[in-house]
Amino acid sequence: MNLTVFGATGGIGREIVRQALDAGHRVTAVVRDPARLGVTGDSLEVFRADLSDPDRLRAAVVGRDAVLSGLGPRTRKDAGVTTRLTRNVLRAMEAEGVRRLLVVSAAPVGPAPQDDGVLDRGVRSVVSAVLKDVYADLRAMEAELARSDTDWTSVRPPRLQDKPLTGHYRTVVGGSPRAGRFIARADVAHAMLSMIDDEGTVGQGVGVAH
Repeated sequence: MNLTVFGATGGIGREIVRQALDAGHRVTAVVRDPARLGVTGDSLEVFRADLSDPDRLRAAVVGRDAVLSGLGPRTRKDAGVTTRLTRNVLRAMEAEGVRRLLVVSAAPVGPAPQDDGVLDRGVRSVVSAVLKDVYADLRAMEAELARSDTDWTSVRPPRLQDKPLTGHYRTVVGGSPRAGRFIARADVAHAMLSMIDDEGTVGQGVGVAH
């Protein structure tokens, strides 16, 4: 497939690029600073762009089979950036008739498992309170997806870890895995790539966790 990756210099985005190349896909990595990418390959195109201009982004998505986004706030001070940048990606995709989009959100944006224990409910409540501005941003982003003319999927991981790819994790369409507390960034990337052709995830939030 011919894929475009936004947020390609982030932890999940870089893993998407690396794993997609290893799987034989052609990848366009959209970055502001190519020096931060740290991934190379014959099937890799590095597209340098400021994401504030949706017209500039059209050239990065035209003719692609799917777009994957690892965009997200690096700190709580960046709350709001995900919605703003994703909106520009959506505009570029809609202008070029590209439909498939997968993005990273977060587990607290989706519904909690009904059978979660007291500890997990308590942790979820505390984390949601501390990062409320970040999660408000991600909810707004998902609202933009729902209003868009794209076949979108929002992947909702819990706490992210910098650990090697395992390929072993749980997914719940429309919900979250029970007691899902952690997942490696590499496994989030793996899950996103595996969902590209999964029609059952279109228009859905999908919880992922170890």
